[in-house]
Amino acid sequence: MQHSLSSGDALSPDIYRQLFDAVDAGFCIIEMIFAGDRPSDYRFLAVNRAFEQQTGLFNPVGRTASELVPALEQHWFDVYGRVALTGQPEQFENGSAAMGRWFDVHALRVGDVGARQVAILFSDITERRRSAEDARESDERLQYALSAGKGIGTWDWDVPADLVRADSRFATLYGVDSAVAARGAPLASFFAGIHPSDRPATQDKIAIALASGDTFTAEYRLVQPDGSVRWVAAQGRCRMDDEGRPLRFPGVSFDITDQKMAAIRQAALLELSDRIADLSDVGDIAYVASEILGRTLDVSRAGYGVIDQIAETITIERDWNAPGVQSISGTLKFRDHGSYIDDLKAGRTVAIADVEGDARTVDTADVLRAIDAASFVNMPLLEQGQFVALVFVNNGRPRPYGDYDIALMREFAVRVRAATERVRAEQARRESEEEFRVFTQAVPNQIWAARTDGAFYWFNDQAYVYTSAPTGSLVGLDAWRAVIHPEDLSSAEASWAAARLAGTVYENEFRMRRADGTYRWFVARGEPVRSDNGELIRWIGSNTDVDDYRCAAADLEALNATLEEQVSARTAELMRTEEALRQSQKMEAVGQLTGGIAHDFNNLLTGISGSLELLGVRIAQGRYADVERYSLAAQGAAKRAAALTHRLLAFSRRQTLDPKPTDINRLVAGMEDLVRRTVGPAIEVEVVGAGGLWSTLVDPHQLENALLNLCINARDAMPDGGRLTIETGNRWLDDRGARDRDLAAGQYVSLCVSDTGTGMTPDVIAKAFDPFFTTKPLGVGTGLGLSMIYGFARQSGGQVRIYSEPGDGSLICIYLPRHFGVADEGEVQPDLADAPRARAGETVLVVDDEPTVRMLVIEVLEELGYAAIEAADGAAGLKILQSDRRIDLLVTDVGLPGGMNGRQMADAARVGRPKLKILFITGYAENAVIGNGLLDTGMHIMTKPFAMEALAGRIKELIEGA
Repeated sequence: MQHSLSSGDALSPDIYRQLFDAVDAGFCIIEMIFAGDRPSDYRFLAVNRAFEQQTGLFNPVGRTASELVPALEQHWFDVYGRVALTGQPEQFENGSAAMGRWFDVHALRVGDVGARQVAILFSDITERRRSAEDARESDERLQYALSAGKGIGTWDWDVPADLVRADSRFATLYGVDSAVAARGAPLASFFAGIHPSDRPATQDKIAIALASGDTFTAEYRLVQPDGSVRWVAAQGRCRMDDEGRPLRFPGVSFDITDQKMAAIRQAALLELSDRIADLSDVGDIAYVASEILGRTLDVSRAGYGVIDQIAETITIERDWNAPGVQSISGTLKFRDHGSYIDDLKAGRTVAIADVEGDARTVDTADVLRAIDAASFVNMPLLEQGQFVALVFVNNGRPRPYGDYDIALMREFAVRVRAATERVRAEQARRESEEEFRVFTQAVPNQIWAARTDGAFYWFNDQAYVYTSAPTGSLVGLDAWRAVIHPEDLSSAEASWAAARLAGTVYENEFRMRRADGTYRWFVARGEPVRSDNGELIRWIGSNTDVDDYRCAAADLEALNATLEEQVSARTAELMRTEEALRQSQKMEAVGQLTGGIAHDFNNLLTGISGSLELLGVRIAQGRYADVERYSLAAQGAAKRAAALTHRLLAFSRRQTLDPKPTDINRLVAGMEDLVRRTVGPAIEVEVVGAGGLWSTLVDPHQLENALLNLCINARDAMPDGGRLTIETGNRWLDDRGARDRDLAAGQYVSLCVSDTGTGMTPDVIAKAFDPFFTTKPLGVGTGLGLSMIYGFARQSGGQVRIYSEPGDGSLICIYLPRHFGVADEGEVQPDLADAPRARAGETVLVVDDEPTVRMLVIEVLEELGYAAIEAADGAAGLKILQSDRRIDLLVTDVGLPGGMNGRQMADAARVGRPKLKILFITGYAENAVIGNGLLDTGMHIMTKPFAMEALAGRIKELIEGA
């Protein structure tokens, strides 16, 4: 063929098709499918007539190998993928367990590498391989038995005396008493167990061995006492005297039932596949399967029937019967033949070895024997759990049915079912195509079909009637362009090309020329049709006349032009009003917030400034006894101011948090006495701590503050006393539960405070988290408690929810994410007087733009014996850090003037001092990484304001490397 092509005298495609259809070998062209670089499947593009006979696969063109043979081995994909990629032809013999066949294969690439197409010429060599394999296995069995001395049993025949001595295994298998076999018994005693059909051939082979002295080899069946059959391979050699007369005949026999049954099963399934491949009638498929099954199992009858479960009947259209056995086709009642119908309805296979010995058939044994069913197997077939059909075999004599028999029946049932479904699917396809044809001709729309390359291959009659084009003239890639308005053609082509490229729905509007030459508007819509594996295989679409609709729409558009102007003007006015309302609400919230802050801070500043003023007066008067009282008053006011600041930051979710792994049970236990003293004796406090409570990553001080606020609110809601319950728990939130709480699904720890107080209305609950909103009397509370708790919880990755009804009390729960770690132990802060002293030479650099803060920190450092250096901004601090002076610790504010904040200065300092310890002191989280668990190693944080003794302890702890 290469010579013909090179000479320019190439054969036509039709001649190639005739050549390949004429050869007995199978031939196909496949297209490889890759998953990345690995070949994962291939699709059949073309096959010759011998393909189906050689493979047992039907209608393969356009389908994939995995679709036809789901369990096909990977090595087929690998070999053909290698040929497609490298272009190197390969010739090999290989088998497919999934197909039950062996093939001699020649594979070579066709086309360029991008096409990934492979041509395959192959022949089914299953029978040749099986013959060779049977011969090899027979020889191996003989060698094994003779060399190892092991098998089912051994014999030694004294030919002149006609006494066969055998071991117990041999005797048992052949149905001879072991003691008799040990003493010796005539050969005929052992021959009685051989299957009547196999006995003549076995006797002939023995006669040949006696006459020639050649090796005796035979395979035959032994009928067991229970009627079952075992396959045996026997081998031996006759020893002759000097005159050539037989003296002794020793040998060995071993059980080959498993191998033989497997070969019989495979042969039966292959025959079944070959014979039903071309059948298109369901009844013929069922009969052929019954015939092969009956012959393979050596029974009297086999068949298939349809079940009426209500009437408890089976209708047999056609059954296979052995010679001399009458057919039972027709409708039979199960109850006339026994009570086993109940098992069949339950989906259980019924196998009865002897109808006279089974309780379900003993009363109807005569009826069953009369129809050659002394033993039988009934296998129910279910559809959606309903008993709809039956596969059965009958035998005229009692016999057992083993696992091999049941398994083979089941495999036959599966394959027949698949073939039946194939036939029914083909019938349904033909009916569907006919219905589609009738439907498309009945609808008023123009219906069309196109291939994936955009070529139209079919239009219904309406398209030809409208355009007056001859039938078939619109088919092809470009013929349709002639009936589209020239002004709409480019848009139509572009839309059609884009839809094909993307594989999405095609939609477009254009004008089509009518038979009288006028143009009308149409809407074209095409749907991509895909195979089961998602591959685009064709397009089906329609053209709908919308010319009248477009005209009506244009008239309506003109009519409504004035109305639209009015609606637009009204809409613009409403939008302006809404914007003004939003601005008013925004200003009201800002005014409320600033007013509350001013009110509280004026009170606190009065307390601080007044206390300090009186403190100065008393010192000037020498009245030192009052100094401590005014000092404590000023400190208390300052602490309340700090608390207010923290609450405002918590509300805005910008406060500086210092989260730590926290055991909430331990935190609650530490606050229990404080809570009891705060709420007073009229309120019963109950703490319910969950066992095995998870830890959570949270700022413990802020959580304590939140808990105390909740308890105070609960107390205020119970003016006449009541019960306050603090409860912790582990919470698994699924998607729905998390969505209800505005959280991500996962594991959370809950801290809940409930009371038996007045409860809240829905309106109050809706505003409870607003800043400065309170239901308490004027001057009682700031209205920041719940807003602070809400801000703190959200900043910590959690949520707060209120559950309440008026008169039934309230339950407020804080949900915090679970932390997978061990909770920290609590810290005890030393007194400033007891704070540890510095060692000689230890130096601390303090950087803060607030002189008062620098002064106080340096005072504390010098009080503790540290050498202190100060700087007012980041640039000055960095200059000191880049010098060679000793610095054991950097204490710096985060927000610094001069264009360099504290974090930037610290990062720059660590370039030259990588092990420098750093303590950030801040009153506001200006950098999102501060206080959110993202600090580098050796960096720590304290929030202003802080106690001087706390600062002293933290400094010593950092310098000593704790």
